[in-house]
Amino acid sequence: MARGGGWRRWALLGVLTLALTLVIGALGVPSPALFAGLIVAAGLALLDRAPERVPVGATTLAQAVIGVVIGVLARPDGLGAVLAEWPAVLLVVVGTLAVSMVAGLLLGLRRGVTPLSGMLALTAGGASGLVAVARELGGDERLVAVVQYLRVGIVTGAMPVVAALAFGAGTGGAAPATPPGPGWVLDVGFLALCTVLGLGLALVARVPAGALLGPMAVALVLSLTGLSGGGTPPEPVVEIAYAVIGWQAGVRFTRPALRVVLGALPLATALIVLVIAACAGLGLVLSALTGVTPLEGYLATTPGGIYAVLATAISAGGDVTFVVAVQVLRVVVMLLVAPVIARLARGRP
Repeated sequence: MARGGGWRRWALLGVLTLALTLVIGALGVPSPALFAGLIVAAGLALLDRAPERVPVGATTLAQAVIGVVIGVLARPDGLGAVLAEWPAVLLVVVGTLAVSMVAGLLLGLRRGVTPLSGMLALTAGGASGLVAVARELGGDERLVAVVQYLRVGIVTGAMPVVAALAFGAGTGGAAPATPPGPGWVLDVGFLALCTVLGLGLALVARVPAGALLGPMAVALVLSLTGLSGGGTPPEPVVEIAYAVIGWQAGVRFTRPALRVVLGALPLATALIVLVIAACAGLGLVLSALTGVTPLEGYLATTPGGIYAVLATAISAGGDVTFVVAVQVLRVVVMLLVAPVIARLARGRP
């Protein structure tokens, strides 16, 4: 029986997502609203209690918000740090992309998983952004969402252990509190400006995943040139956007799809561990080429968990600017390259 989209279903979805978001957020899980939205929507879909679909307009706006969130991570001082060592940074970014693609192709050997879905699921960068555009690029966003956040969870959980045992780092600190922003009026205005200009740019350029990449590009330019005024998307709006992206993937879950996803998890977990090890090797290469410490090289190339990276770098007294700059560059490059990979995987010219 087809699922309806009545207000009761939406109310149930919203209330349960909010409750689970609070629980998951208290555990320190990244993007708790996206994870909660995915779990709740998938559970309700399997019980035939979820809305039939998430409106296209809502997913478009959610993608735009996430694009702006990613764009404002870039900072002028970080750009200078990357440019000073650009050959080595470019090498490790391309190396991470290659490792991700190979791992994704191996996951695509699993029955029921396409090579494209495998590559999107294991691409090391921008989990929320990749989940947001996976369906548009032709991948299975259900698999992509689950594997991407499995990757983030493994990376985040392993990072303090590896930093302490392998590099002797003290990891008891935490990321500093976010300084007060310029005010909600500027934040809302900045978000609206990036969204309108970015969606218009995407419409003109007709690029795949334009709803995310257009606003991201505008936010990147404004942030790197210092014209953003310190504006950032308001946190409540960001959490709603994350929830919408989680719902988008979750409402499409069926029992056969769940079996495919669960069956792929053992192989995906093994491949994630291999990707983490390969990226740690790239971190040592980055250290040798640039003179940063092995710990800083490891943190700069860790495939995900940028906020955990920030906290670990601060508590260990590392070069936070360089580490975060390399991480942000990797995320941006991965998201820009993902549409190209999708076209190649689908056999388009």
